[in-house]
Amino acid sequence: MAVNLKKVPNTPGVYKFFSKHEIIYIGKAKDLKKRVSSYFGNSLKDRKTSQIKFLTDNIETFSTKNEVEALLLEQMLIKENKPKFNILLRDDKTYPYIYFSLDHKYPGIYSKRTKQAVDTKFFGPFVSSEAVKKSIKEIQKIFQIRNCSDTTFANRTRPCIEFQMKRCSAPCVQKINKVDYFEDITSAKSYLSSSDSQTINRLTSDIEKAVTKLDFEKAADIRDRLKRLNLLREEQSVVTLARDVDIFSIHPEDNYLGICIIVVRKGKIRGTKTHLIKQAHYDSLEEVYQSAILNFYDNQSDIPNKIMCTDALKTKDLLTKVIKKKFSKKVKFTHTAAQSIRPIYNLCKMNAKQVIQNHISKEDKYTFAFNELKGVLGLNKDIKKIEAYDVSHISGDHAVASCVVFSNLGAQKKDYRLFNIPETLSGNDVGSLQHVLERRIKYYENPQIKPEVILIDGGKTQLNFTQSVIDSSEYDDIKIISIVKGSNRVRATETILSNDGIIELEKYSKAYLLLQEIRDESHRFAITAQRKKKRGNIKQSRLDQINGIGDVLKKRLILKYKNIKSIKDANIEDLMTVRGINAKIAKQIKEKL
Repeated sequence: MAVNLKKVPNTPGVYKFFSKHEIIYIGKAKDLKKRVSSYFGNSLKDRKTSQIKFLTDNIETFSTKNEVEALLLEQMLIKENKPKFNILLRDDKTYPYIYFSLDHKYPGIYSKRTKQAVDTKFFGPFVSSEAVKKSIKEIQKIFQIRNCSDTTFANRTRPCIEFQMKRCSAPCVQKINKVDYFEDITSAKSYLSSSDSQTINRLTSDIEKAVTKLDFEKAADIRDRLKRLNLLREEQSVVTLARDVDIFSIHPEDNYLGICIIVVRKGKIRGTKTHLIKQAHYDSLEEVYQSAILNFYDNQSDIPNKIMCTDALKTKDLLTKVIKKKFSKKVKFTHTAAQSIRPIYNLCKMNAKQVIQNHISKEDKYTFAFNELKGVLGLNKDIKKIEAYDVSHISGDHAVASCVVFSNLGAQKKDYRLFNIPETLSGNDVGSLQHVLERRIKYYENPQIKPEVILIDGGKTQLNFTQSVIDSSEYDDIKIISIVKGSNRVRATETILSNDGIIELEKYSKAYLLLQEIRDESHRFAITAQRKKKRGNIKQSRLDQINGIGDVLKKRLILKYKNIKSIKDANIEDLMTVRGINAKIAKQIKEKL
């Protein structure tokens, strides 16, 4: 496109590149004219820049007072529009927190996701759910706080395995009184908001107080907690004297960017997060750091006083100003690590690199298998996608069909599809397959969706039928193959078929193992959905037959008894303990179920 650069101002601001009225790239600049001109000169930096130049048919610019406002506006617009050439880090929208159910007589400790928690019941946010689970386990080992649901708690008649493992004090069966349990809750909350050393000092002081009062039983209990805390500290692979700090590391390699973030709070690693950016377009590593940092703290309240980057940032003053303006938080940026935090600093760098290596090794594995399969099938084009179908039902009922998709990167779960099978086709596998394929084929006009190979779990009948459906469409260039279970369903005895007959594949070759993996995944996806559908239908059909039971009562029954069988086995008196269930309704439940 011919760009009239005379209309582009020499001011800070944001620019948007359009292709057919769609925003494909958003950037910010200290000097808009200088930055935009760089895209349309004779020397271009990389292939992505060339693509942007080729696709762009319109440009819009928006001037700002300064670079701080430009960066803030850029991030807001990227998040809102998600342009295809911008670096987009996955935004979970919500963050995992540790949550105490303080409104209960005996509060429990749980993981809970929310956008932003400011209540005293919440501690966090944490980087990941795994980090929350790990912290909850720590709390349970030291302070023996319950983690069961309120329904389970209310229906316990004897201690569970958690009590035997010394991870719960069993308040459900009064193994601990309310006052002592709330002391444990207070200690657990204090542990989350302070360092290990502070907790150790506090527990040591509590032991001395208990001994002074001649309460030797309590002193022994606290001593055991202290032992468990010290054992946990020994188990941690990385120990640091650092207080609160977030570490960011970005590693560029080939066409990839590996990003690692480690969060340290109260001297403990609260969690890690990694991102892999493929085919990334960026003007500088500084730009990636800016995007990663601002994206990470979006909607968060827990921003530390220190942020560490494993690369020196020329724009750290700009980032400091932006964070101050957006979050009202004064932050110090540094790229040097003291000896106490050096192990974590190096760990962050290593993981940023490793996330790329893991991806490449995975890609190599599937690429080799895809190429091997291409040769065996005698195809004259590369295999980019394989679709696999499986029909699942129980004696013809609750039928569903799965469609799973694999590329040279492995399973593409975002492209998986489920199909409900009409009751008129129940038990008719061939008819069900036709129904599914005819629905799916409509989407093949999009070349990004159309596969090169379709895999069917079945014998010659299913293969021939699938072939006839595809042959009658405009997509008869798709290769159809099937995988037939061997004798007694023993693995590695499967036969691979096509219209040309048996496909000779070496057992345990990459291509053979690939087809096994795809078949197993399609079966897993189908059977999981079928079982879920069955459970849903049972809940719906059986309980809906009973007069007086609406959605509210149905929810209460399922919440207490978990399944239809347990409801059926309950006696009338027990059923009447559910709020809203009287003797008449309870009697009807027993009669109808």
